[in-house]
Amino acid sequence: MQITDHIHALKVPFQVATPQGKLPRFVYTYLIYGEKISLIDSGVASSERAIFDYLKKTGRSPEEISLLVLTHSHPDHIGAAKTVKTASGCTVAAHSAEIDWIEDVDLQARERPVPGFSSLVGGPVKVDRPLQDGDLIDLGDGLSMRVIHTPGHSRGSISLWLPEERALFSADAVPIAGDLPIYDDILQSARSIERLRALDGIDLLLAAWDDPRRGDMAYQIMDEGLTYLQQVHRAVKKVEADSPGLEPIELTRRVLKELGMPETIANPMVARSFQASLAVPDDMNLP
Repeated sequence: MQITDHIHALKVPFQVATPQGKLPRFVYTYLIYGEKISLIDSGVASSERAIFDYLKKTGRSPEEISLLVLTHSHPDHIGAAKTVKTASGCTVAAHSAEIDWIEDVDLQARERPVPGFSSLVGGPVKVDRPLQDGDLIDLGDGLSMRVIHTPGHSRGSISLWLPEERALFSADAVPIAGDLPIYDDILQSARSIERLRALDGIDLLLAAWDDPRRGDMAYQIMDEGLTYLQQVHRAVKKVEADSPGLEPIELTRRVLKELGMPETIANPMVARSFQASLAVPDDMNLP
């Protein structure tokens, strides 16, 4: 769907394998139309079909994609990157801290096991342009995006600020209350949300795992995301205090129950998040 004169959003559904069956998920990818086309995240493997079909329906072509920005290296963001680059010859850009997992997806699968990883990722892709905090990306047509390093969800996660459209592409930096809490460093995650919340003039919050939000709702979603992180962190610390030394998956089940979420969604990704909370000293409080 078209969001502004330049920005188009594609909601791509997919499924994650779990012991209880297929878990329905979705991810947003974003197209920015200018003289050429920039794509923010590629979605999972096979998402290129939806992206290419949309381009053709709007009178553009896959060959016009000149830039693919990967906000981080997780499967639902890089899965179709190899196919997109092969079809378009585009430049691939990502934060330098994410390059190892993008260029070596087998390494990522070993270090961060995700159910059904091989079905979600179509292969590795070379990162042509390493990004750092504060970099400006010229999109043509008088548009430029600023890179904002927002670690926490992953070490090299980035958000992108497009001031000409007053649009913030937040990727997975802002958790959604009640959704799967996924983070590698909860303190950094909280600080990243605060940094984004401090931006003036956001009219559009364009996340990967939430529908586009406009106006004051953009700031409200960030406030709710920070509150949710604090709630999750307190639940982890409470369960650990009540039952010290639990195995990671058992701890995860009990924390999910404490949060009022189904214990059946306990998986290694969520367990990794809760272990990150345990690593935070008790005398350190989230923002």
